[in-house]
Amino acid sequence: MRMEQRRERAEFVLEGFEGGPQIQAPLFALFLALYVVAVLGNLTMIVVITLDARLHSPMYFFLKNLSFVDFCYSSVIAPKALANFLSSSKVITFEGCATQFFFFSLLVTTEGFLLAVMAYDRFMAICSPLRYPISMRPSVCARLVLGSYCGGCLNSILQTSFTFSLLFCSSNHIDHFFCDVPPLLKLACADTTINELVMFGICGLIIVGTTLVVLTSYGYITGTILRMRSGGGRHKLFSTCGSHMTAVSLFYGTVFVMYAQPGAVESMEQGKVVSVFYTLIIPMFNPLIYSLRNKEVKDALQRLGQKHTAT
Repeated sequence: MRMEQRRERAEFVLEGFEGGPQIQAPLFALFLALYVVAVLGNLTMIVVITLDARLHSPMYFFLKNLSFVDFCYSSVIAPKALANFLSSSKVITFEGCATQFFFFSLLVTTEGFLLAVMAYDRFMAICSPLRYPISMRPSVCARLVLGSYCGGCLNSILQTSFTFSLLFCSSNHIDHFFCDVPPLLKLACADTTINELVMFGICGLIIVGTTLVVLTSYGYITGTILRMRSGGGRHKLFSTCGSHMTAVSLFYGTVFVMYAQPGAVESMEQGKVVSVFYTLIIPMFNPLIYSLRNKEVKDALQRLGQKHTAT
């Protein structure tokens, strides 16, 4: 009972980055710029794909969901971080911290599954074009997206329950700019070995599993593209697949550094910098990667602009 009451009254302090007021203002400007570009880019992708009938295909259905996830999980982190740059207290309640972590974990895990689904979609489209309309019919696409969210939700429930069942008594100062597992484990009174094993095990399983799907899919795709006789067709497919591989490399590289290596919990300063990549920079880059390297998206943006001008 005393433990529950202590948890209910608990508050954390998000210490953020080192440095006084002279460093907080530049960081606020940087985070604000990254967040605004991420929000505008992802909302633009969602609107364009929704309004342009030529983009109503499985690939763009998955891309729209990816943009939605990027928009949501950057929004889970950035507003609180921006407020803390301008505040002296930097306090977040126990419930607020748990809620932030739950949605962050859910959305980041969902993004990993979505990237694997998008790789599978490209594999079916390029390697089995005749079966593609049946294999990736709307009901199948909807189930794949729903499965991605369910997988993210399951991981989030496990991670949140294991982390926030701990008693935090050594300190209430979180050495990070948002609530995440590694800095929270440092505040726990009890032995966190099981929690660390759960984090590394689940994250490692998800990363390895989804990475195998991506690598296997693109292994077959590369072989199929190289056998094509048309140079123009090869260039178009390499451009489309290159966009996805760039997004996959950025996402999985940063997540692996943070969660799937044994030293992750010990390197908080490195973790803060890496976290900026997957909470703000990657959500900002993804719309740019998929729009600048995709002729169909650029054409859709142009048509939307012309329609808006004409009205």
